Amino acid sequence: MIKQLIKPLLESFLAIVIGVLIGAIVLAFSGYNPIEAYAALVKGAVGSAYGWSMTLSSATPIILTALTFAISARTGIFNIGAEGTVYFGAIAAIIFTNIFANPIIGLIAGMIFGMLWALPAALLKVYRGVHEVISTIMLNWIAFYTALYLVLGPLANPDDPNKTIEVPVSARLPLLMKGSELSLAFIIAIAAAIITYYILWHTVLGYELRASGYNERAARYGGINPKRAIIWSFLLGGIMSGLAGATEVMGRPPSYAISQGMANIYGYGFDGIGVSLVGRNHPIGIIFSGIFFGALKAGATYMQIEAGVPLEMVKVVQGIIVVAVAVPGLWDLVKKVVRK
Repeated sequence: MIKQLIKPLLESFLAIVIGVLIGAIVLAFSGYNPIEAYAALVKGAVGSAYGWSMTLSSATPIILTALTFAISARTGIFNIGAEGTVYFGAIAAIIFTNIFANPIIGLIAGMIFGMLWALPAALLKVYRGVHEVISTIMLNWIAFYTALYLVLGPLANPDDPNKTIEVPVSARLPLLMKGSELSLAFIIAIAAAIITYYILWHTVLGYELRASGYNERAARYGGINPKRAIIWSFLLGGIMSGLAGATEVMGRPPSYAISQGMANIYGYGFDGIGVSLVGRNHPIGIIFSGIFFGALKAGATYMQIEAGVPLEMVKVVQGIIVVAVAVPGLWDLVKKVVRK
């Protein structure tokens, strides 16, 4: 048991070191001081209480979208549809909080709309054999343009053309630290990860999901319905990424709305794939990998300001570190698919 835990931890640590070293080489060849750049990144991410708050608030949505990918991966599905589901979770939260002005209603609406948006891909997979990568990519684009229409049209803020109507004050999630962006949303994300772990490893449904992921034929022979498992994996994943969209607009000041072009909710679904791979598709591992990714996001601003590294170079270094760290998890996933 201990050996099973230590091996992936050592692999992840080694991957981080390799990623950081490659990033340092790229920075040095580009004319920047890598020590100064990394010092600024660490200072911005964990060098102060505010830095920690930014790290944890940045980690919140990607922890939830990583759970979407992890649940599907455990079921043997490559679900990359969290991106579109985040949009509908955010849209639902704005609409329903403006009707009922209650945070619980907003969160539930986000989860329900996320679940409903995940359902078509599940049904296409189970009843028509459409590969989930194809269907979720198409659904992501449909979700993007539908949400963009709503943001620029029916939900546009008449007093501020840069964003949608806001979540009412009474429906916003309380801040955990005054003057920061860290809200109750982070606690909700941690709770969601723990609940996901409990479902996957301590319930009959979780056993069926994981058994279908290990070997579909063996699972069917054991009395498990793989089609049912696939549908549940999409629905649970939709709930998590719908929750990500809802918490992002209900618990992320100062706007409490969707910005024009959806810049404040765009990309979380794809970031979640990397977070899940780094966390080895395990809900508890995802908490730590999500915080790691959050630190990279929070520290990027300081790299620009204090070390003078341009945003493009910051993203290149981030990408190198992320790819290096995600490789072991991706390799495990590929081996599992090949064995099937």
